[in-house]
This record gives sequence, C-alpha cells and structure tokens, in this order.
Amino acid sequence: MMNIGYHGLWGLLILAGDIWAIINILQSAVSNEKKLIWIVAVVLLPLLGLILWYFLGPRGGKA
Repeated sequence: MMNIGYHGLWGLLILAGDIWAIINILQSAVSNEKKLIWIVAVVLLPLLGLILWYFLGPRGGKA
C-alpha cells in the first residue's frame, strides 16, 4: 500500500493547482508575453507563483 504522507499530499495539491493555473493562463486573452511570464512564475515558484497568479493574474477566456 502507498504511504504518501502529508508532504506528498501537499505536493500533489500544489501540482494540481499549478496545472490548473497554467491551463487558465493559456486560455486568458492577454498577450503571449504576459502568458509566458505568468507560466514561468508558476513553474519556478510553485506555491508563491500560484498564490500570486490567483490574486494578480490574467482573468477571462477568449472573446
């Protein structure tokens, strides 16, 4: 039986959140440069990047 533990569970939750953020960034209507900056921030700073994107990131889908 797999014993992931709390650290592994938090890691999986952060990974899922980062993937969700990247998908939403790609679907946003902002310029490609801003998309790239946000994706790099989320990938290099998984938890902090996710929090920053949630509060400051691009919103809305394509028109």
